[in-house]
Amino acid sequence: MINLNLKAKGLNTYDAIVVGSGISGGWAAKELCEKGLKVLMLERGKQLEHIKDYTTATKAPWEVQHRGALTNTQKKEHPFLIRERVYTEFNERYWLKDEDSPYTEKKRFDWARPDIVGGRSIMWGRGSLRLSDLDFEANIKEGIGIDWPIRYKDIAPWYDHVEAFAGISGQAEGIPHLPDGIFQPPMEMNCFEKQVKGRIETAFPGRKMTIFRTANLTQPIGDRGKCQYRDRCARGCPFGAYFSTQSSTLPAAVKTGNLTLQPDAIVNSIIYDENKGKAVGVRVIDKHTKEMQEFYAKIIFLNASALASTFVLMNSVSNRFPRGIGNDSGVLGHYLMDHHFHAGASGISDDFKDKYYHGQRPAGFYIPRFRNVGSDKRSYLRGFGYTGYSNRSGWSRGIAELGIGDAFKDYLSEPGPWQMGLMGFGECLPYEENQVTLDHSVKDAWGQPVLQLNCEFKDNERQMRKDMDADAAAMLEAAGLKNVQPFARDSYPGMAIHEMGTARMGKDPRTAVLNEWNQVHSAKNIFVTDGACMTSSACQNPSLTYMALTARAADHAVKELKRQQL
Repeated sequence: MINLNLKAKGLNTYDAIVVGSGISGGWAAKELCEKGLKVLMLERGKQLEHIKDYTTATKAPWEVQHRGALTNTQKKEHPFLIRERVYTEFNERYWLKDEDSPYTEKKRFDWARPDIVGGRSIMWGRGSLRLSDLDFEANIKEGIGIDWPIRYKDIAPWYDHVEAFAGISGQAEGIPHLPDGIFQPPMEMNCFEKQVKGRIETAFPGRKMTIFRTANLTQPIGDRGKCQYRDRCARGCPFGAYFSTQSSTLPAAVKTGNLTLQPDAIVNSIIYDENKGKAVGVRVIDKHTKEMQEFYAKIIFLNASALASTFVLMNSVSNRFPRGIGNDSGVLGHYLMDHHFHAGASGISDDFKDKYYHGQRPAGFYIPRFRNVGSDKRSYLRGFGYTGYSNRSGWSRGIAELGIGDAFKDYLSEPGPWQMGLMGFGECLPYEENQVTLDHSVKDAWGQPVLQLNCEFKDNERQMRKDMDADAAAMLEAAGLKNVQPFARDSYPGMAIHEMGTARMGKDPRTAVLNEWNQVHSAKNIFVTDGACMTSSACQNPSLTYMALTARAADHAVKELKRQQL
């Protein structure tokens, strides 16, 4: 699969180069390859083969040396990554070492960076929700940021396209601002959740509680088996039961015979030909030898993740683009967003003591946004949705108990009360001052400048968070739960791992980096279809939107190539 072609420029030439192999990069490669283009996919991470390299996927905790815990050495190598709980001994080889490729902070930002083919498609949370015109029209109606250059009707067919291939399980609910999609049968709520659903929807007319829409199969697709309810998704799924590059888009691209995959390839910058007035290729650093080489193509898709793609654009300077390629507007790097969360409530119930559930369902439930929808008006703009979970407490509750003897042992041998939690995911407004820049005073292990992050949640988000925990508590109390406790823990940008913005879409090249087809306004053979393209964040999980935008952009790119417009 690896094709270095070091000796001749002609042999380094492809129809398309895709930078990054994660959720959007995999889609770019699949779509372009299936349309007949010869595609080079460049990935800075190491090879990770489907099934074979998921070495901990079937191991019990006691079969791993430290039972999933991190050593002091691992913590030292990952000073930023250990802030959140995505990095464990079970998947530690999937992540980039912060010490090799650091970043600097003016304000705290938690950036989780993978180091594997497939990127975060292996470890993602799999939430797959559509945006609606409530989201696409919010900026223009409220005078915030700039208007999206597209509307729901423009992307709806592409949501259909990617959902049918990826496999999204969920329940149609007929909610205008959370459009239904092409769903596999939904996973089933347990008895406790069904009771809570009924009570919440009765007490709060207009609110809905539904099973979460997730990229976990409930019916097989091709070689991919249905979910086994093991809830070990972040280790890699040997059944192919959730959507990832390895299980889904990469095999489809490889099947065409049109893909060349090169891991361990760090894209340094884009090559711009001032005579031709367009990009002609990319400069790549070999991760191990640190040698620079060049690859050439007619079109370039940047899918390295929002911040990494922005780094490539910023680091691509020339006489024509002294501030980074495509940055005529000066907005490149600005308007960085992430969702804020860690605010909600939890409680317990004594009902259904004779009931339990089967397996470990990998999806919770969802309460879609209801604030600033219709006639509801709040002191802040936009809104939030809730992800929720429930379970019965087990033997580990004894850690907090003082007990000894047979009676205590018998107590711990049976499940404890039902527990439920609701946690809000809130929209962050696009603020110009929330930005990323190049810090030339610090270099990574390959001699490149690093990114400096300067981002914070502001008063609008803080006001929203007051409702996020208060509304959660009110719903749980109305549902009859006991000991309901609201919570509002710290939430910093990056923690939700939904970073987006920094190369936004917009109609006017004076205020946006990308046009309505995700093309760089001033270099139209460069497409950016990962999170960097987002003009606002909405409050829904964004990955499904990246997939749809990528497939849409790839279709447009091939049509433009055939018209000789690129």
